[in-house]
Amino acid sequence: MKFGGASVKDGRSILHCANLVKKFSNGNEIIVVTSAMYGVTDSLLHAARKCCNEPSAGFIKLFIAEMMKKHYDAVNEAVRNDEIKSKVLSKIDKLLDELEKVLLGINYLGELTPRSLDYILSFGERLSAPILSAALLSSGVDSLALEGGDAGIITDDSFGRARPLPEVYGTIKSRLEPLISLKKTVPVVAGFTGVTKNGTITTLGRGGSDLTATLIASALNADEVWLWKEVDGVMTTDPKIVPEARLISEISYQEAMELSHFGAKILHPKALEPVMKKRIPVRIKNTFNPDAEGTVIRESIRSTKDIVKAISLIEKVAILNISGAGFDFAEVMADVFRKLAENKVHVIMVSQSSSELNLSIVVDEADISRAVKALEETVNGAGRISKIENIAVISAVGAGMAGTPGVAGRIFSALGRNRINVVMISQSCSEYNVSLVVRRDEGRKAVRVLHDEFGLSSG
Repeated sequence: MKFGGASVKDGRSILHCANLVKKFSNGNEIIVVTSAMYGVTDSLLHAARKCCNEPSAGFIKLFIAEMMKKHYDAVNEAVRNDEIKSKVLSKIDKLLDELEKVLLGINYLGELTPRSLDYILSFGERLSAPILSAALLSSGVDSLALEGGDAGIITDDSFGRARPLPEVYGTIKSRLEPLISLKKTVPVVAGFTGVTKNGTITTLGRGGSDLTATLIASALNADEVWLWKEVDGVMTTDPKIVPEARLISEISYQEAMELSHFGAKILHPKALEPVMKKRIPVRIKNTFNPDAEGTVIRESIRSTKDIVKAISLIEKVAILNISGAGFDFAEVMADVFRKLAENKVHVIMVSQSSSELNLSIVVDEADISRAVKALEETVNGAGRISKIENIAVISAVGAGMAGTPGVAGRIFSALGRNRINVVMISQSCSEYNVSLVVRRDEGRKAVRVLHDEFGLSSG
């Protein structure tokens, strides 16, 4: 069971999560993964950047005091046993003292490295795991809090988006299996975090607690992964854009991966890889509506009448265009993607012109400057690099699209009737996904148009 940030937003919510674990622990072996309390990771990121860029000794004291109050309040509300409460408060004091020293060091140096940033961001989960574990202990469930490295999450040193190493499954199994099978303990693992082979703390990328959960599930051959969130499950689109969006009861691994890659905030884009090999279902459930069945993500699903199952949107993106004549395009493409990978640029979508003189790449808006600099070195005058900003990516996803004629035609006709111009197009060879780029100010309108075109609001 993995609990997201909104599920552990305060002491009352943490106690509720502990009661859910207790309810389902009868007859089940459970491992818990927790995110940071809601908003804490963003606060840590803001603090790290501020400390790097300006004198911040006074700010650091105030920030640590705010973090202390937030987590102390949570303990006082979630933990009812005084002895257990005293121990977890001591743990929080130790972690916050460590965090304060790190922030002061960064402030003195005026430098924030990716390694240091990972270390700082890890504190959110490292603080929340002991509180949830203490809540379980005080409710009568034996529990032990573990950091990602303690649980066997061993990664490379790609700070910010660390990748688990192949041996991770063996280390997880050796460290967690004795706890659940012999000691009958419920481990509470700090999600999002891992360590390199030499013990340096890393993070798995935003949303990485989902990946922590599925890595553990695969290592221990779990029956299911339950991702507790603040929504009933996977929706046909974001209800904030289309209030009539409905719940999808079942979805395949491939559909879920397409949706998560293209902006639907279902789960970490790489989270399904560990469980797909072992065909372990993933269930999205609502922490605050636990009786709802939620959405099950599995290998194969029952037949559905939906051609398109869901529409997703990514708004903060930009296009890089590489164009030119007279150079070996295959060679340039190899250099382009190698350079982007070396510079940790997240590539979302790719399209190539039939003339082989133009390559268009959609990247995160935050990566655009770094990407342009890297590619200017690569092309080195042999081609031209331009960028298009203020755009959005729309994706229509559904297994029913495979082999169904006219789906792309319906998409572009519907957008054309509503005078929405398509800037760029890409379709996966699996036919599970058609993605396109529009102006950012037309992105939400495009989602509503396509949601209506494929009748996704009706049951």
